Amino acid sequence: MTLPVLKASDFASDQDVRWCPGCGDYSILAQMKKVLPDLGVPREKTVFISGIGCSSRFPYYMNTYGMHSIHGRAPAFATGLKSTRPDLMVWVITGDGDALSIGGNHFIHLLRRNLDINVVLFNNRIYGLTKGQYSPTSVEGQVTKSTPMGSIDHPLQPLSVALAAEATFVARSLDAHVKHLGETLKRAAEHKGTSLVEVYQNCNVFNDGAMAYAQEKKQRAENVIELEHGKPLTFANGTKGIRLVGTHLEVVETSDVPADDLLIHDETDPNPSIQMMLARMSYPTMPEPIGVLRAVSGVPTYDEQINQQVQTATEKKGRGDLNQLFNAGDTWSVQ
Repeated sequence: MTLPVLKASDFASDQDVRWCPGCGDYSILAQMKKVLPDLGVPREKTVFISGIGCSSRFPYYMNTYGMHSIHGRAPAFATGLKSTRPDLMVWVITGDGDALSIGGNHFIHLLRRNLDINVVLFNNRIYGLTKGQYSPTSVEGQVTKSTPMGSIDHPLQPLSVALAAEATFVARSLDAHVKHLGETLKRAAEHKGTSLVEVYQNCNVFNDGAMAYAQEKKQRAENVIELEHGKPLTFANGTKGIRLVGTHLEVVETSDVPADDLLIHDETDPNPSIQMMLARMSYPTMPEPIGVLRAVSGVPTYDEQINQQVQTATEKKGRGDLNQLFNAGDTWSVQ
């Protein structure tokens, strides 16, 4: 049977997109719709699951199956679905508040289990849907409606959390760098295991320009380093680079050091120590990395293993009888 050739427009639902004009979410939605036809997965085999937040409207705008679940619990719904329907391609759409605050525990355990799904984390460093409170990724000192004297919380770094949980695919992209975003989403979808893509996404109403240093093309060259596997870490049009000195990274002028002094990016290294150093580079003292930090293959997935256990149990004990299970053990009747 020949599957129909799909286009980006085939993945657009008939719902009006209700994000604020100029929101970075539009870019992520557009790139997702462009990437999906290239994956060759039918729409009826594609599912988007979201929690609560501006980003979590996403399933409404995709002409696929989807679920708008509850705050922070999208990973739990996704785990149940993928475990029972391993044939589906499952995406979790979440935000910095949804994933890292109330959903923090679910987020960590999803990553460490290596369920074969894809997570796209929209990070705008603010609570947008609830009108501008600070979020787990808001910078220290940020003045918001809930922190009028400035936030005193140290911000959480999503990529560091993911690497600490030993996620097998960890990446970052930008809403304004559309070509890079599309390529990163495609690589995430092709990875077998849990893939995390953090996307810097501008909230032009409550936190406008918070990541302009990375998103604006004229600033990006000096402040962002694009990771490429097997290539030296350079930025600023090749005039600057990163080298490893002892146990820390430092910025150097490429003209001042031998070429082999520069750090070569290895996304496949099973030891995430260097990858963790990259994840912790932050503006303004260091350029921030975008691209794939980590892509480790060959790690068994949670859904594969749980279904193997079910198959083994069935082979040993036969198919279960639900009525027999209900009446097993100690039972009693209430008169």
